[in-house]
Formats: sequence, structure tokens, C-alpha cells
Amino acid sequence: MRAKIAGMNARTDTAWLDAQYNNRALVPAHAEHLAHWASVSAEARQRLVCLPDVAYGHGSGETLDLFLPPRQADRPLAPVLLFIHGGYWRSLDKRDHSFVAPPFVQRGAVVVVPNYALCPAVTVPDIALQMVKALVWTWDHIATHGGDPDRITVVGHSAGGHLAAMLLAALWPQWRSDLPPALVKNALAISGLYELEPLRHTPFLRDALRLTPAQVAQASPARFPAPAAPSDRGALSCVAGGAESDEFLRQNTLMRQAWGAAAVPVCEALPGLNHFSVLEALVQPRHRLHRLARQLLGI
Repeated sequence: MRAKIAGMNARTDTAWLDAQYNNRALVPAHAEHLAHWASVSAEARQRLVCLPDVAYGHGSGETLDLFLPPRQADRPLAPVLLFIHGGYWRSLDKRDHSFVAPPFVQRGAVVVVPNYALCPAVTVPDIALQMVKALVWTWDHIATHGGDPDRITVVGHSAGGHLAAMLLAALWPQWRSDLPPALVKNALAISGLYELEPLRHTPFLRDALRLTPAQVAQASPARFPAPAAPSDRGALSCVAGGAESDEFLRQNTLMRQAWGAAAVPVCEALPGLNHFSVLEALVQPRHRLHRLARQLLGI
């Protein structure tokens, strides 16, 4: 990436970066996808047992929605899927992503969908810390709602994929001494972003993200050392749509290169899917991506 930028003039660089990272421009039908997400999410909130806007902190955006399967007295605690939405850390909302919950709740999982504050009001590292707080709240409280705190899988899309990788890399006992090192049992990052340096130079993102070199170093999981003992810290699965840009496909393979196959056992590009349709594949029961998520959850 640095070599590519060094060999171009600044105007060409910025145009190329915008062309690679502006998914709404790359997918002309993106508005149809977003409208569909909003519609089926509203249906999900009406149809499922949903506890909306539960506070996991006191800051801006620090609420989450809980989607619960029917409780049975003799049923063991359920696996937990914590889903983090995308939007380049600057847009969208948990309510746009309730549609993720139904197929997993129907299989007996508890689904947690947190919100976070958006850039430029906060920084990307700030958002990562909000997700730490959301996950700690989940570990502390999810048993009350029928979920198993020792069976938490984090799934994220786009910016949420980045945040999922950040949570897997977190040193939990340093945050709070009673937290287990493997608070996240595994994570699934869909079309994630793991090296943030290109985004610091991408014109359509610069004013909102306001990334500094220090923030890039602090919040680029591809720069972190590989987990010393992946089996004790969980594993990361990285997938992207096969029809996404070259940069998203490069970002998808980056974590396997950075952390190795033991820590990143799944690294795939799913044929025919763009940046929006790949998330829709997550909720299609026969799709490889949905089956992978269920495998991680143990359902």
C-alpha cells in the first residue's frame, strides 16, 4: 500500500482511494439494500422478544438491544451473538441491523446489538473502548437474560468487523482483573478493515474520521502481535464479498498474514457478493456465511 501511494501523485492517490473504499459509490443499489435492512429490522423488533435501548454505559450512544429466545426452565444458558454494525464509524445505527437477530434467536441464541457514538464527535479508538464496555456489560449481565457469558461470539460488518477484531485482541484482565483472557470465544469479521492508514488519506472519510498517525497505530489490529495462545484467546474468521474492491479483498487477507492461520483459521472471499449483500448472506440459512456463524456459536 505504501509503495502504491509513493508511486502516484497526490491527486491520483486520493481518487484511487475513494474508488476503492467508497462502497456506496461501488454499489449503485446500496440504497435498496439499506431500505431493505430498515424494513426487515422493524419487523424483527415487532416479532421477537426485544429489550431495546438497554444502557451499557453513561456516554452518548451507549445502549444495546437484546433479542431473546423463549425461556425454558430446564434449558441451559444459551450461546450469545454480539453483532456490531458498520457504517465507517460515522453512520448507521443498531436499529438498522435488527434483521440479523431472527435466524439465530430461532436457533436458541441470545443476540446483542450495541450502538456506539459516531465520528467526528468521537474517535475510532473511543468507539473501540465503547465496544469493550458493551462486551463487559454483556459478560456481567447476560446470564440474567438466559445467555451464557462463557459462550460469547462477536460478529461485525465493515467497521464492525474492525471492532470485532479489536475485541478479540483485547487484554481483558488488564481492563478488569476478574475478566477471563478469552472473554470473546471467537469472532467473525465480515468485510472488515484492519489497517487504517489508507483511510487516513481517503478524501470522503477524512473529515469525519480525522485519524491521526497515533490513532492508526492504536486501532489497526493488523499491527498488533498475534495472540500468543489462540486456543486460549479465541480465533478470528475473516470473510468478504468476492465482488468487493481490491482493497477490501486485501484487507480481508491481511489478518491471516499478520496473525497466521492458527489465529485466523478462516479467510475467505464469498463469490458474487458485494459489500452490502455479503451481510444479507449472514441471515440466509443455507449460505456458507450463515453456517459458519452457527458453527462458531455451537448451534
